[in-house]
Amino acid sequence: MNTVFIVLHIVVSLFLILVVLAQEGKDPGMRGIQGASSDMGDSFFKKAGGTTKEKMQVKLTTTVAVLFLITTLVLVILAS
Repeated sequence: MNTVFIVLHIVVSLFLILVVLAQEGKDPGMRGIQGASSDMGDSFFKKAGGTTKEKMQVKLTTTVAVLFLITTLVLVILAS
Protein backbone atom coordinates (compact mmCIF):
# COMPACT_ATOMS: atom_id res chain seq x y z
CA MET A 1 0.00 0.00 0.00
CA ASN A 2 2.84 2.32 0.85
CA THR A 3 4.53 1.66 -2.51
CA VAL A 4 1.36 2.54 -4.39
CA PHE A 5 1.16 5.95 -2.73
CA ILE A 6 4.86 6.60 -3.29
CA VAL A 7 4.49 5.92 -7.02
CA LEU A 8 1.31 8.02 -7.15
CA HIS A 9 3.08 10.83 -5.29
CA ILE A 10 5.98 10.79 -7.76
CA VAL A 11 3.61 10.87 -10.73
CA VAL A 12 1.60 13.74 -9.23
CA SER A 13 4.82 15.62 -8.42
CA LEU A 14 6.12 15.34 -11.97
CA PHE A 15 2.74 16.36 -13.40
CA LEU A 16 2.63 19.39 -11.07
CA ILE A 17 6.07 20.45 -12.26
CA LEU A 18 5.00 20.16 -15.89
CA VAL A 19 1.76 22.08 -15.33
CA VAL A 20 3.55 24.94 -13.57
CA LEU A 21 6.26 25.14 -16.23
CA ALA A 22 3.64 25.19 -19.01
CA GLN A 23 1.98 28.31 -17.66
CA GLU A 24 2.63 31.62 -19.30
CA GLY A 25 4.33 34.30 -17.24
CA LYS A 26 2.61 37.57 -16.40
CA ASP A 27 5.81 39.57 -16.93
CA PRO A 28 5.69 41.55 -20.20
CA GLY A 29 9.40 40.88 -20.78
CA MET A 30 10.95 42.97 -23.53
CA ARG A 31 7.54 44.43 -24.42
CA GLY A 32 7.64 46.26 -21.11
CA ILE A 33 10.46 48.45 -22.37
CA GLN A 34 8.15 49.95 -25.00
CA GLY A 35 5.48 50.69 -22.43
CA ALA A 36 3.17 47.89 -23.51
CA SER A 37 1.28 46.13 -20.77
CA SER A 38 1.12 42.36 -20.44
CA ASP A 39 -2.54 42.24 -21.46
CA MET A 40 -2.10 43.90 -24.86
CA GLY A 41 -1.51 40.67 -26.77
CA ASP A 42 -3.06 39.77 -30.09
CA SER A 43 -4.01 36.23 -29.20
CA PHE A 44 -7.57 34.99 -28.86
CA PHE A 45 -7.05 34.06 -25.22
CA LYS A 46 -5.98 37.59 -24.28
CA LYS A 47 -8.95 39.12 -26.11
CA ALA A 48 -11.36 36.75 -24.38
CA GLY A 49 -10.44 38.25 -21.02
CA GLY A 50 -8.48 35.23 -19.85
CA THR A 51 -11.55 33.07 -19.52
CA THR A 52 -10.37 30.02 -21.39
CA LYS A 53 -6.76 28.87 -21.40
CA GLU A 54 -5.54 30.81 -18.36
CA LYS A 55 -8.44 29.82 -16.12
CA MET A 56 -8.17 26.20 -17.24
CA GLN A 57 -4.48 26.19 -16.34
CA VAL A 58 -5.17 27.75 -12.95
CA LYS A 59 -7.85 25.15 -12.18
CA LEU A 60 -5.57 22.34 -13.33
CA THR A 61 -2.70 23.65 -11.22
CA THR A 62 -4.94 23.96 -8.18
CA THR A 63 -6.32 20.46 -8.64
CA VAL A 64 -2.90 18.89 -9.04
CA ALA A 65 -1.57 20.85 -6.05
CA VAL A 66 -4.44 19.53 -3.90
CA LEU A 67 -3.68 15.99 -5.10
CA PHE A 68 -0.04 16.55 -4.17
CA LEU A 69 -1.08 17.71 -0.71
CA ILE A 70 -3.36 14.69 -0.24
CA THR A 71 -0.70 12.20 -1.32
CA THR A 72 1.82 13.89 0.97
CA LEU A 73 -0.55 13.66 3.94
CA VAL A 74 -1.33 10.01 3.20
CA LEU A 75 2.37 9.19 3.05
CA VAL A 76 2.98 10.95 6.37
CA ILE A 77 0.11 9.07 7.99
CA LEU A 78 1.32 5.76 6.61
CA ALA A 79 4.84 6.43 7.83
CA SER A 80 3.75 6.98 11.42
